[in-house]
Amino acid sequence: MNHKALLEKLNTFPTIRRQIRAWLKAGVMDNGAFSETFEGTPQGGVISPLLANIALHGMENRIKQVSKTAFLIRYADDFVILHDSLNVVQKCQQVITKWLKGMGLELKSSKTRLAHTLHKYDSQPPGFDFLGFTVRQFPVGKYQSGRCNGTILGFKTLIKPSNKKLKLHAESLRSVIKTHKAAPQEALISRLNPIIRGWANYYSTVVSKEIFSGMDELIYQQLRAWSKFRHPNKDGHWISRRYWLIDQGEGWVFASRKKDRKIRLKKHSETPIVRHVKVQGERSPYDGDWIYWSTRMGMHPEAATRMATLLKKQKGICAHCGLYFKDGDLLEIDHKKPRSKGGKDTKDNFQLLHRHCHDTKTANDDKAERGVYDKDQIIEEPCEVKISRTVL
Repeated sequence: MNHKALLEKLNTFPTIRRQIRAWLKAGVMDNGAFSETFEGTPQGGVISPLLANIALHGMENRIKQVSKTAFLIRYADDFVILHDSLNVVQKCQQVITKWLKGMGLELKSSKTRLAHTLHKYDSQPPGFDFLGFTVRQFPVGKYQSGRCNGTILGFKTLIKPSNKKLKLHAESLRSVIKTHKAAPQEALISRLNPIIRGWANYYSTVVSKEIFSGMDELIYQQLRAWSKFRHPNKDGHWISRRYWLIDQGEGWVFASRKKDRKIRLKKHSETPIVRHVKVQGERSPYDGDWIYWSTRMGMHPEAATRMATLLKKQKGICAHCGLYFKDGDLLEIDHKKPRSKGGKDTKDNFQLLHRHCHDTKTANDDKAERGVYDKDQIIEEPCEVKISRTVL
């Protein structure tokens, strides 16, 4: 990466500019030998991803100049260009190659290729890998086909964990089990659980159910071999009773009950598959709409923790009137079962309402408590503004 081009593109205060320039020119130590750095950014440095994003900023606009229907998806220095015309993709590749030269960069030939998502291209299988995922389209019937403006496309797009990442994950599990042959069962479980949890969470937004089940079966076979290695003279029934327990609702689990505490191995299939929902068009975490971001993420600096949690739990919908909360609404936390009737301050007893909905519910609760509760006397004050249900 060209330092001069990067600093010019940085466009920041002189003090910060000088500091970043000093970092870039600081040099590196390799086996005790010092080498000056005339280009590139420190590999592994905390600021390197930010500098890479700055250097590649503007690539999307350059692609749009080539074709308004072409899409560029980028994460740091990895990106893909999507278009239904091969000629447009090839032209984009030429333009990007020329554009990168201005920053002292070039496309890596070993990681750059043209692919078709539905059919074979250049004797290569359909689909492509991106950030550990495999994106591919499969021909299906009209009832399962994707649609575009009501038109049946004849194929369905599926995103799955890539085969490369599957092999790496299986190898990492095998390596941990192999290095813990003589270790206690609790130590093995505590070492495997973070690996399984992290990998499963990363792929929990795509088509991973069958893959998760396959990984669980693979790790079970490896654990059976691990346990038989430790007790070569014991039969399978004894080994099962020693290392596997029956958990209600889960069946047999690899677990230990030593010291009045049960430690169990987490399964990949326990991680729920939740599809990722795209952020709405012009949304930004800095736009001040804390209701939208709390509903999406369950947290926001401007929202109380309890209120943000309830927004995500209720999916941004008022529990009384059933309408979506919007920016500027007055929200209040209510007890589902009033405290006057024995309701407690627990998570299960909290709900989020519009302020006027809260007043209506409280009035109805008071009437019911006085024994004058009647269907004809229920106070119903519908929200003044009706909001259509939109996808967050």
